[in-house]
Amino acid sequence: MLSHGSAAVLHGLPVWPDQLTQVHITRNRAGGGRRRRYVHVHGLPLDPGDTVSVDGLMVTSLARTVVDLACCNSFARAVAVGDAALRRGLTDRVLVDQMERAGRRTGVVAARRVAAFIDRRSESPGESESRAVLQEQGVPRPELQYVVHDRHGGFVARTDFGWPELRTLGEFDGRVKYGRALRVGQDLEQVLFDEKVREDALRDCGWQVVRWTSPDLRQPQALVARLTRAFARGRMR
Repeated sequence: MLSHGSAAVLHGLPVWPDQLTQVHITRNRAGGGRRRRYVHVHGLPLDPGDTVSVDGLMVTSLARTVVDLACCNSFARAVAVGDAALRRGLTDRVLVDQMERAGRRTGVVAARRVAAFIDRRSESPGESESRAVLQEQGVPRPELQYVVHDRHGGFVARTDFGWPELRTLGEFDGRVKYGRALRVGQDLEQVLFDEKVREDALRDCGWQVVRWTSPDLRQPQALVARLTRAFARGRMR
Protein backbone atom coordinates (compact mmCIF):
# COMPACT_ATOMS: atom_id res chain seq x y z
CA MET A 1 0.00 0.00 0.00
CA LEU A 2 1.59 3.29 -1.09
CA SER A 3 1.59 5.79 1.76
CA HIS A 4 3.17 8.93 3.20
CA GLY A 5 5.00 11.01 0.57
CA SER A 6 4.30 8.48 -2.19
CA ALA A 7 0.56 8.69 -1.51
CA ALA A 8 0.82 12.48 -1.34
CA VAL A 9 2.16 12.56 -4.90
CA LEU A 10 -0.83 10.60 -6.19
CA HIS A 11 -3.31 12.73 -4.21
CA GLY A 12 -1.78 15.93 -5.59
CA LEU A 13 -0.58 17.12 -2.18
CA PRO A 14 2.63 19.10 -1.62
CA VAL A 15 5.82 17.07 -1.43
CA TRP A 16 9.47 18.06 -0.96
CA PRO A 17 12.53 16.68 -2.79
CA ASP A 18 13.78 14.71 0.20
CA GLN A 19 10.46 12.86 0.33
CA LEU A 20 10.94 11.55 -3.19
CA THR A 21 14.15 9.62 -2.62
CA GLN A 22 12.25 6.53 -1.41
CA VAL A 23 8.95 4.84 -2.18
CA HIS A 24 6.87 4.68 1.00
CA ILE A 25 4.74 1.59 1.64
CA THR A 26 2.61 0.74 4.66
CA ARG A 27 2.01 -2.88 5.68
CA ASN A 28 -1.02 -3.71 7.82
CA ARG A 29 0.82 -4.74 10.95
CA ALA A 30 2.01 -3.27 14.24
CA GLY A 31 5.68 -2.39 14.00
CA GLY A 32 8.20 -4.13 11.82
CA GLY A 33 9.01 -1.17 9.59
CA ARG A 34 12.28 -1.13 7.69
CA ARG A 35 14.25 1.07 5.34
CA ARG A 36 16.11 0.12 2.24
CA ARG A 37 17.87 2.31 -0.27
CA TYR A 38 14.82 3.06 -2.36
CA VAL A 39 11.94 1.72 -0.24
CA HIS A 40 10.70 2.66 3.23
CA VAL A 41 8.25 0.12 4.66
CA HIS A 42 6.07 1.28 7.56
CA GLY A 43 4.41 -1.23 9.87
CA LEU A 44 1.10 0.35 10.93
CA PRO A 45 -2.51 -0.84 11.32
CA LEU A 46 -4.72 -0.18 8.29
CA ASP A 47 -8.51 -0.09 8.49
CA PRO A 48 -10.58 -0.91 5.38
CA GLY A 49 -11.50 2.76 4.98
CA ASP A 50 -7.85 3.79 4.98
CA THR A 51 -7.26 2.64 1.40
CA VAL A 52 -8.39 4.00 -1.96
CA SER A 53 -7.48 3.47 -5.59
CA VAL A 54 -5.84 6.36 -7.44
CA ASP A 55 -4.93 5.87 -11.10
CA GLY A 56 -5.16 2.12 -10.59
CA LEU A 57 -2.80 2.09 -7.61
CA MET A 58 -3.80 1.29 -4.02
CA VAL A 59 -2.84 4.14 -1.74
CA THR A 60 -3.75 5.43 1.69
CA SER A 61 -6.82 7.67 1.71
CA LEU A 62 -6.56 11.44 1.70
CA ALA A 63 -7.29 11.64 5.43
CA ARG A 64 -4.93 8.80 6.33
CA THR A 65 -2.16 10.36 4.24
CA VAL A 66 -2.58 13.67 6.07
CA VAL A 67 -2.37 11.95 9.45
CA ASP A 68 0.62 9.82 8.45
CA LEU A 69 2.59 12.86 7.29
CA ALA A 70 1.51 14.98 10.24
CA CYS A 71 2.90 12.32 12.57
CA CYS A 72 6.38 12.45 11.07
CA ASN A 73 6.81 15.80 9.30
CA SER A 74 7.69 19.23 10.63
CA PHE A 75 4.74 21.36 11.71
CA ALA A 76 5.14 23.68 8.71
CA ARG A 77 5.20 20.88 6.12
CA ALA A 78 2.34 19.03 7.78
CA VAL A 79 0.21 22.19 7.74
CA ALA A 80 0.92 22.67 4.03
CA VAL A 81 -0.23 19.10 3.37
CA GLY A 82 -3.33 19.47 5.52
CA ASP A 83 -4.37 22.78 3.98
CA ALA A 84 -4.02 21.31 0.50
CA ALA A 85 -6.07 18.24 1.47
CA LEU A 86 -8.89 20.46 2.71
CA ARG A 87 -8.85 22.31 -0.61
CA ARG A 88 -9.07 18.94 -2.38
CA GLY A 89 -12.25 18.02 -0.52
CA LEU A 90 -11.18 16.52 2.80
CA THR A 91 -13.81 17.36 5.41
CA ASP A 92 -13.19 18.21 9.03
CA ARG A 93 -15.41 15.33 10.13
CA VAL A 94 -13.50 12.72 8.14
CA LEU A 95 -10.19 14.07 9.43
CA VAL A 96 -11.40 13.97 13.04
CA ASP A 97 -12.54 10.36 12.58
CA GLN A 98 -9.16 9.45 11.11
CA MET A 99 -7.36 11.16 13.96
CA GLU A 100 -9.39 9.24 16.53
CA ARG A 101 -8.49 5.95 14.86
CA ALA A 102 -4.82 6.87 15.10
CA GLY A 103 -5.06 6.17 18.80
CA ARG A 104 -1.75 6.66 20.58
CA ARG A 105 0.63 6.05 17.71
CA THR A 106 3.95 7.87 17.67
CA GLY A 107 3.56 11.48 16.55
CA VAL A 108 -0.21 11.68 17.03
CA VAL A 109 0.04 14.57 19.50
CA ALA A 110 1.80 16.64 16.84
CA ALA A 111 -0.76 15.48 14.26
CA ARG A 112 -3.63 16.70 16.43
CA ARG A 113 -1.98 20.09 16.69
CA VAL A 114 -1.77 20.21 12.89
CA ALA A 115 -5.42 19.17 12.51
CA ALA A 116 -6.52 21.98 14.81
CA PHE A 117 -4.54 24.56 12.83
CA ILE A 118 -5.08 23.76 9.14
CA ASP A 119 -7.26 26.03 7.03
CA ARG A 120 -8.57 25.53 3.50
CA ARG A 121 -8.28 29.26 2.81
CA SER A 122 -4.50 29.01 2.41
CA GLU A 123 -4.00 28.94 -1.34
CA SER A 124 -0.46 27.60 -1.67
CA PRO A 125 2.15 25.60 0.25
CA GLY A 126 4.12 28.81 0.74
CA GLU A 127 1.17 30.52 2.41
CA SER A 128 0.62 27.45 4.59
CA GLU A 129 4.25 27.24 5.64
CA SER A 130 4.22 30.96 6.38
CA ARG A 131 1.25 30.60 8.73
CA ALA A 132 2.93 27.73 10.54
CA VAL A 133 6.28 29.50 10.90
CA LEU A 134 4.64 32.70 12.16
CA GLN A 135 2.56 30.68 14.62
CA GLU A 136 5.66 29.00 16.00
CA GLN A 137 7.37 32.39 16.31
CA GLY A 138 4.51 33.77 18.40
CA VAL A 139 3.25 36.25 15.79
CA PRO A 140 -0.46 37.17 16.22
CA ARG A 141 -2.64 34.96 14.06
CA PRO A 142 -3.56 36.78 10.83
CA GLU A 143 -6.82 36.84 8.93
CA LEU A 144 -6.46 34.89 5.67
CA GLN A 145 -7.30 36.22 2.22
CA TYR A 146 -7.96 39.61 3.78
CA VAL A 147 -9.86 42.05 1.55
CA VAL A 148 -8.92 45.73 1.66
CA HIS A 149 -11.35 48.49 0.73
CA ASP A 150 -10.69 52.19 0.32
CA ARG A 151 -12.40 54.86 2.42
CA HIS A 152 -15.32 54.90 -0.02
CA GLY A 153 -15.86 51.15 0.29
CA GLY A 154 -14.31 50.33 -3.07
CA PHE A 155 -12.32 47.14 -3.53
CA VAL A 156 -8.55 47.62 -3.50
CA ALA A 157 -7.04 44.16 -3.17
CA ARG A 158 -7.24 40.72 -1.59
CA THR A 159 -4.09 39.91 0.38
CA ASP A 160 -2.64 36.68 1.75
CA PHE A 161 -2.57 37.82 5.37
CA GLY A 162 -4.09 40.70 7.27
CA TRP A 163 -3.67 42.11 10.76
CA PRO A 164 -6.37 44.79 10.56
CA GLU A 165 -5.95 46.00 14.14
CA LEU A 166 -2.27 46.62 13.33
CA ARG A 167 -2.93 48.05 9.86
CA THR A 168 -0.49 45.52 8.41
CA LEU A 169 -0.71 43.16 5.45
CA GLY A 170 1.49 40.19 4.61
CA GLU A 171 2.17 38.71 1.19
CA PHE A 172 4.03 35.49 0.39
CA ASP A 173 5.74 35.81 -2.99
CA GLY A 174 6.42 32.61 -4.89
CA ARG A 175 7.16 31.82 -8.51
CA VAL A 176 3.97 29.80 -8.79
CA LYS A 177 1.96 32.76 -7.55
CA TYR A 178 3.17 35.01 -10.36
CA GLY A 179 2.76 32.21 -12.88
CA ARG A 180 -0.91 31.88 -11.89
CA ALA A 181 -1.33 35.65 -12.33
CA LEU A 182 -0.31 35.57 -15.97
CA ARG A 183 -3.17 36.07 -18.41
CA VAL A 184 -3.12 35.14 -22.08
CA GLY A 185 -0.75 37.50 -23.88
CA GLN A 186 0.61 39.00 -20.65
CA ASP A 187 4.26 38.79 -19.65
CA LEU A 188 5.87 38.63 -16.23
CA GLU A 189 7.11 42.21 -16.45
CA GLN A 190 3.51 43.44 -16.71
CA VAL A 191 2.45 41.26 -13.76
CA LEU A 192 5.23 42.70 -11.60
CA PHE A 193 4.32 46.25 -12.64
CA ASP A 194 0.66 45.62 -11.79
CA GLU A 195 1.74 44.22 -8.43
CA LYS A 196 3.71 47.39 -7.68
CA VAL A 197 0.69 49.53 -8.54
CA ARG A 198 -1.45 47.35 -6.28
CA GLU A 199 1.00 47.66 -3.39
CA ASP A 200 1.20 51.44 -3.84
CA ALA A 201 -2.60 51.57 -3.59
CA LEU A 202 -2.52 49.57 -0.35
CA ARG A 203 0.09 51.85 1.18
CA ASP A 204 -1.89 54.89 0.05
CA CYS A 205 -4.82 53.52 2.06
CA GLY A 206 -2.65 53.57 5.17
CA TRP A 207 -1.53 49.93 5.29
CA GLN A 208 1.92 48.57 6.05
CA VAL A 209 2.90 45.85 3.56
CA VAL A 210 5.46 43.14 4.32
CA ARG A 211 6.48 40.70 1.61
CA TRP A 212 8.55 37.55 1.92
CA THR A 213 9.68 34.48 -0.02
CA SER A 214 10.57 30.89 0.83
CA PRO A 215 14.18 31.69 1.88
CA ASP A 216 12.81 34.16 4.45
CA LEU A 217 10.97 31.29 6.14
CA ARG A 218 14.35 29.66 6.81
CA GLN A 219 15.35 32.77 8.79
CA PRO A 220 12.15 33.40 10.73
CA GLN A 221 13.69 35.76 13.30
CA ALA A 222 14.53 38.29 10.59
CA LEU A 223 11.02 38.00 9.14
CA VAL A 224 9.45 38.46 12.56
CA ALA A 225 11.59 41.55 13.14
CA ARG A 226 10.31 43.05 9.89
CA LEU A 227 6.73 42.30 10.86
CA THR A 228 7.24 43.72 14.34
CA ARG A 229 8.51 46.99 12.88
CA ALA A 230 5.52 47.11 10.54
CA PHE A 231 3.14 46.47 13.45
CA ALA A 232 4.72 49.37 15.36
CA ARG A 233 4.30 51.70 12.39
CA GLY A 234 0.72 50.52 11.94
CA ARG A 235 -0.15 51.31 15.56
CA MET A 236 1.10 54.86 15.09
CA ARG A 237 -1.35 55.65 12.31
